[in-house]
Amino acid sequence: MREMTDPSASIDPPLILTSDEHFMREALRLARKAARLDEVPIGAVIVHNQRIIARAWNQVETLKDATAHAEMLALTQAESALEDWRLAECDLYVTKEPCPMCAGAIVHCRVRRVIFGCPDVKGGAAGGFWNLLQAPNLNHRCEITQGVLGDECVGVLKDFFAEARRRKAAGLPHQKGAAAKTDPEGPVFDGP
Repeated sequence: MREMTDPSASIDPPLILTSDEHFMREALRLARKAARLDEVPIGAVIVHNQRIIARAWNQVETLKDATAHAEMLALTQAESALEDWRLAECDLYVTKEPCPMCAGAIVHCRVRRVIFGCPDVKGGAAGGFWNLLQAPNLNHRCEITQGVLGDECVGVLKDFFAEARRRKAAGLPHQKGAAAKTDPEGPVFDGP
């Protein structure tokens, strides 16, 4: 006689395409793209009405621009998409806690919610070292959710810096951004 089991016991839970984990996975995909381009692997997405309206990854080395953090680039894209600098109905997902520069811009744009993967205890501005996102003397405060897919976010950063240390120990030159990856055949598009 066959044993009866609950058929739903072996089925994975449904994939919720509007969850914090879903949007953070997209930010992680962008962080991995940054790593492939020899940029510090941080990715960011901005969501409005459960739809991604901006995607970005760090491009400091590629653009030779100290302000080209993933969050800053995503904010600019979102402002363009909404045709407004006010992002009060938007949520920002980023793989690492924002720095003070990015936190200042996030507050200025009035982002509703900031969701990040891993903290930055040495320089984070969302509670890691400072908390500019909720400073009582500023005109706006963001809701903060931290630790979403935190282990994966930390893993991407650790892998990147471990590889950089291996390259340095082997005497290999430091590669800086996508510009360092010149190919005589031309650039290869690997998606946003």
